[in-house]
Amino acid sequence: MGGQLNERFKRLTTKIFEVRFHGRGGQGAWTASLLLAQAGLKEEKNIQSFPAFGPERAGAPITAFTRISDSPIQLHSSVYEPDVVVVLDPTLLGPSVSEGIGKETKLIVNTTESADAIRDMLGVKGVETWTVDATTLALDVLGRPITNTAMLGAVVKATKVVEMGSLTSVVEERFDGKIGELNVELVKTAYKEAVMG
Repeated sequence: MGGQLNERFKRLTTKIFEVRFHGRGGQGAWTASLLLAQAGLKEEKNIQSFPAFGPERAGAPITAFTRISDSPIQLHSSVYEPDVVVVLDPTLLGPSVSEGIGKETKLIVNTTESADAIRDMLGVKGVETWTVDATTLALDVLGRPITNTAMLGAVVKATKVVEMGSLTSVVEERFDGKIGELNVELVKTAYKEAVMG
């Protein structure tokens, strides 16, 4: 009986890793959320990925959520206290991004600004902040300012929540041929370029 209770307690206290993505319609925020979850699935973890849309049009703000855990996930709500906040579009930096950020949250932003400038802009002190110029990297590699796969490279560097091989594998599966190769290159380049400030 005691063994069963200990096992149940262990399951209930296992950490669920929660990520909130902020982007605009057409930038691939939900695709990024889904790819991160699928990389977790490749590692036999439990996953969730889902979006929250506002007005459904290109350019409108979109939020997407990912949960990854070694144990079954019983939550079915939005992510309110994220372990990681990922911002694909720096024009979205504001109250919706800073909502729920705590001292342990990691903030990963597509920007040319410094980490200090981002923290000041959001009014969050002491938060581990990673920056990468994902827009320029995407333009250089893809020829288009689609930053979702670049941001995933930064997420893996900052968090180690999944292995790089798991992520590149799902990216290759999601995008065919040359596009897949270029997106893998973008993931790896952003991984190298992301810096903690």
